Amino acid sequence: MSVAVAAGVPPLRVERLTLAQGLARAADAAHKPFAALSYGARGDNSWISGVSARVLLDSEPMVDLWHAGSSIQSGTTGVVRWRTDGHWLLGVVDLDETAHGDGLAELAQRAYRNLFEAMRQAGCPHLLRIWNYLPRINDDGGGMERYRQFNAGRQQAFLDAGEAAFEGAPAACALGVHEGALCIRFLAGRVPPLPVENPRQVSAYHYPSDYGPRSPTFSRAALAPLGAGQIALFISGTASIVGHETVHIGNLQAQVAETLENLRAVIAAANERTSARFTLERSDPVVYVRHPADAPRIRQQLEQALGAGSRFMRHAVFLEADICRSDLLVEIEAHAAEAGELRR
Repeated sequence: MSVAVAAGVPPLRVERLTLAQGLARAADAAHKPFAALSYGARGDNSWISGVSARVLLDSEPMVDLWHAGSSIQSGTTGVVRWRTDGHWLLGVVDLDETAHGDGLAELAQRAYRNLFEAMRQAGCPHLLRIWNYLPRINDDGGGMERYRQFNAGRQQAFLDAGEAAFEGAPAACALGVHEGALCIRFLAGRVPPLPVENPRQVSAYHYPSDYGPRSPTFSRAALAPLGAGQIALFISGTASIVGHETVHIGNLQAQVAETLENLRAVIAAANERTSARFTLERSDPVVYVRHPADAPRIRQQLEQALGAGSRFMRHAVFLEADICRSDLLVEIEAHAAEAGELRR
């Protein structure tokens, strides 16, 4: 069965630009964006929010500029700030732990509880993509790694809200920033996405208890109709993991190669569920690098594998960030849009 966004729904479209280009585009009333996510710079406008991580390789901050319907409403639900056109919703959470007495698990649970409340209020009940950024993600948080604390709070909020915490969970990433607030960015809509798993990996929500008392709540990727005959592929943060185990510990080149294998595998799995044809070369990625000194070698290896002139390399953003496992050196997420239909 094919699925599409209903006629009359404003299509959702995203373009990746430098931050300067995005701000210039937004100054033109004819191109006023729905909302934007910036990489490498904090947003100082009501419609733009940023990721507090350093851009590497002497590159400029970049921005994903989202375009939707022309009638935009803004609001606040608890700790969530959001914008919606009535069909699509982009929301933002920034929670400073020092200003709240709760631990990270409680803060994550609160943030996600408000997130689901905002979705219900806006009439956009289906999560398409989530971006999570945690200060000091690999640090001990008092007997348990902070990422594991975050996973506990996140999963509990999904369960409390009756949302899919296992099969059917949205695409997501979780990276570590060196300082700042707990940051969550999310995209939701009126049509449910189609989750996609990687046949080379154990689904994250089925990880054994070795990785914490609560498993991570995300699918490896998700397909979503955007309207106007376009299908989006949202690829979650992807790294050098086979089955459920990290492979090639300490070997940067092998980790990059394994990450590419995983990205190609999840794209192949996605292509089986849609008439759209996705390729890694035609995606817009964010490359998270644990050690900034590794960035030039990672870029060179990606150029050799994908082509220096590919869309992937022309639109790639390289950010300094800690990966959710301390033995992982690099993680890559990506999104793309192509013409087609879903097959449920």
